[in-house]
Amino acid sequence: MTSVPLVERIPVLDDSQLTALAARGVRVPSYDRDRVRVGVVHFGPGAFHRVHQACYFDDALGRDPRWGICEVSLRTSGVRDALQPQDGLYSIAILDTASSYRVIGAIREMLVAAEAPHRVLERLAHQDTQLVTATITEKGYCLRPDGALDLEHADVLHDLQHPAQPVTFVGYVTEALRLRRERRVPPPAIVSCDNLTGNGARLKRAVVELARQRDRSLTGWIENEVAFPSTMIDSITPATDEALRARVAQELGVIDRWPVQREFFTQWVIEDTIRGDAPDWASIGVTVTHDVAHYEQAKLRLLNGAHSTLAYVGSLAGYETVAQAMDASALSDFVTQLMRRDIAPTLARSDNTDYIATVLKRFRNPSIRHLLSQIAWDGSQKLPFRLFGTLADTLAARRPIDRLCVPIAAWFQFVRRKARRGERAYDPLADRLFELGTACTGDAGHDVRLFLSLEQVFPRALASHEGLAGQLAKAYGLLEQVDAPEPLRNALERVSV
Repeated sequence: MTSVPLVERIPVLDDSQLTALAARGVRVPSYDRDRVRVGVVHFGPGAFHRVHQACYFDDALGRDPRWGICEVSLRTSGVRDALQPQDGLYSIAILDTASSYRVIGAIREMLVAAEAPHRVLERLAHQDTQLVTATITEKGYCLRPDGALDLEHADVLHDLQHPAQPVTFVGYVTEALRLRRERRVPPPAIVSCDNLTGNGARLKRAVVELARQRDRSLTGWIENEVAFPSTMIDSITPATDEALRARVAQELGVIDRWPVQREFFTQWVIEDTIRGDAPDWASIGVTVTHDVAHYEQAKLRLLNGAHSTLAYVGSLAGYETVAQAMDASALSDFVTQLMRRDIAPTLARSDNTDYIATVLKRFRNPSIRHLLSQIAWDGSQKLPFRLFGTLADTLAARRPIDRLCVPIAAWFQFVRRKARRGERAYDPLADRLFELGTACTGDAGHDVRLFLSLEQVFPRALASHEGLAGQLAKAYGLLEQVDAPEPLRNALERVSV
């Protein structure tokens, strides 16, 4: 008899499998999914949202059925196509010293905006929708370096010309708020969950600027009536790969087309400005505070800044993962000193010793295979938030910037080397970066000036600061020959301490 391949003998994850999964000790939804109503519309149903906010809302549904999620992908259908046959269910692998698994049931609807803009707008305008959340990455907000909405961006121009068929998140929010005002439906809270400094204020500014181009009375209503709380979110989330799918199939006994994974640590901090209904945040582990800024600043600068440093510097030496890079003593020591001696002094709160120790421990988690290549995506959008603020504050305080220049120079080298191989970086400015990388000659001064001329990335005040170009050129030169661990160790030893 011909044997049936294992994958064909394993059932696919869906509602019918929940009882069997619970019997295996897997945590499954404790509530009646048929009673769940959609109260959250989320843009960007990627891995981070599904290991983070969706987890919190799944906890909330154990107490209150109003917080089901409608997932909206602006353009791609991958998540919808994978999860719809699974009744919206998916699994999370929580990887630490002792790993565990959980099935999330909070997703009740999945829409692809490019296919059905009217359905998305109607869901946003529905009176049951109390929260609109987003994880669309920094590039999704279409902002200029000064934080203003880029009114020359092709997608923003489209939304101005076709407001009832938007293509940007900001366009959808603006049109949905117009519909709710017209229908006399109270506004939802609009909650950015992306790594932008003051993300709530930035999102509000973008929405107001788009509305101002259309209807000044709508602008006033948005400014006075709509809450845009700032947030800080945190949990290390490696991308899904075939190894994870195989592991989930083995551990759970079901096929999950798109499982996700994260570390045990997770944190969500929300500004206390939401006016309408909201989940019982405290009961599900969310911190509500009037001072999100200090949480956000510490996370963006210490964790994300260090992550980007490992990504670009570590990639030059051939390391593949964060844990692997942290096993290299020269790079680990460099990142530790960068956090303690260069980043921490720029933070509003003076004692960050415990937080730094926790971050470094998380980076070393051997159960997490977080690819440096994944962290390196969208460098032109991430670096201004993760490193430039620290750099500007350090320059203003007249402290040394030697170490801070290394990750930025490493990004320059990263872009240049990709261009030399005929590759484009995964970045919204991929074509422009490819042109710059191709134009690099290896002369440090010349190449650094090329990158500093990139106005979409470097604010003019920073790019023109006296002494910055020279320090970047020095770091760029030190990294020129780095292509393996030993040259990297030698280069980092030459950075001023």
